[in-house]
Amino acid sequence: MPSPKDLDPSSSPRAMIGAELRHARERKGLSQEQLGQLLFVSGSFIGQLEAGTRRMQPEYARMLDEALDTGDFFARNCVAAAKSKYPEHFAEAAEAEAQATEIKQYAPLLLPGLLQTPAYARAVFRAYRPTAPESRLDDLVTARMERAALLDDPTDLLLWVVIDEAALRRVTGSREVMAEAIHHVAAVARQNRAIVQVLPFKAGAHASMEGSIKLMDFEGAPPLLYFEGVGTGRLEDDPTMVRHHRHTLELLAASALSPAKSLVLLADMAQDYAHVEHP
Repeated sequence: MPSPKDLDPSSSPRAMIGAELRHARERKGLSQEQLGQLLFVSGSFIGQLEAGTRRMQPEYARMLDEALDTGDFFARNCVAAAKSKYPEHFAEAAEAEAQATEIKQYAPLLLPGLLQTPAYARAVFRAYRPTAPESRLDDLVTARMERAALLDDPTDLLLWVVIDEAALRRVTGSREVMAEAIHHVAAVARQNRAIVQVLPFKAGAHASMEGSIKLMDFEGAPPLLYFEGVGTGRLEDDPTMVRHHRHTLELLAASALSPAKSLVLLADMAQDYAHVEHP
């Protein structure tokens, strides 16, 4: 298991809780695996809590207080660490994403959130929430654009995305919105801030026809998988599952167009969308 990453406890509530958890565990003379057994979770889950890549839930906070003789410290403080500007089902994944050193993703139906434009993101949120006030959409779009700061040039994050052609062909918002969105994806790739590949329809059947995959790697913490559905999201850290889906992403990249050929296709599609008449 990777060695624990030293955190600045003042950087965030979760970093503070993670640092305190590591200190309390070591004071008890327990390994991450041993503490995980007491909570019926994996040792890697404890490592992710200590590294701040996972959010501590109230039920685990109470169990940790009991196992580590910390009174009600974790129960009291996990509430502050749980506050987020993101939708509940995505909050933990978004916070983990911000600490990742590498993100590899297959996007079957939507452009990846980190590569979306404000207009494209607004169109997606409006489709999800047809009766929401504009102010709510403003907040969601702002939060999504703040996530994209991870790709500011120069970026320390390695982002490698495979985008299905279906995500590029579905008109989201309008043809003008799509033209701008695809131009933006291509620009990020040209500026070497992300590796972008397109999985074309002609590739046929592939290794992830049942849904999206996001794999996040961290310095000093185990990797995480994120699976997303309609209004739901799930993080997984099982090593066997992580290894399987890492291979799946490798197969998808092998089936997709090369980054250079993907850029050519993106440029052609953006130009097509910019025309009034559909080609």
